[in-house]
Amino acid sequence: MTDIEAEPAVAAEIFGPRIDLAREFTRALAEHGEERGLIGPLEPPRLWSRHILNSAVAAPLFSGRVGDVGSGAGLPGLVLAIARPDVEWILIEPMERRVTWLNEQVSALGLDNVEVLRGRAEEWRRGPVLDAATARAVSALRTLVPMTAPLVRDGGELILLKGASASTEIETADKQLRKYRLSNVRLEVLGEGLLDEPTRVVRATVRG
Repeated sequence: MTDIEAEPAVAAEIFGPRIDLAREFTRALAEHGEERGLIGPLEPPRLWSRHILNSAVAAPLFSGRVGDVGSGAGLPGLVLAIARPDVEWILIEPMERRVTWLNEQVSALGLDNVEVLRGRAEEWRRGPVLDAATARAVSALRTLVPMTAPLVRDGGELILLKGASASTEIETADKQLRKYRLSNVRLEVLGEGLLDEPTRVVRATVRG
């Protein structure tokens, strides 16, 4: 196994009393993530800073019932579920081996605020019932909006973790943003002063 990144001091500040669960999940992902096709071989040495804390710093933005589309290894869904036990999380993932991993981790970590749902967001049959939808490293915003907006109730939010091209993605998704009647579309930068590379989040109100 490749050496895992040493835990940054700020991790305990971000996770608070839930830091032990965050450590357990990070250790499991470092030990098994590459062999199970969840993360690439270059990721363990930057697992905390690039993935775990990048996801966790967004935790204060959420409330109610939230769907994580394309949850994959559990980034950001499992990390957010650890950080916010008061929020109900639905992890939506189509690939069976990733669903197996997610269910294993939910059980191992004792997370009673998580439901793992195998399927694609486009196959969602519960209607616009979520308070928010999130996703990380799934696809460009113009593709992501049609996948996530139909899951969210009137007045709910899209809270999407994006990379350095987030501003450009907002511009190129203008047609989809209008089609799905998203308002108050904005880019927020989280974790400045805490993380070496802050987290960029695109937020928008759904049909509000």
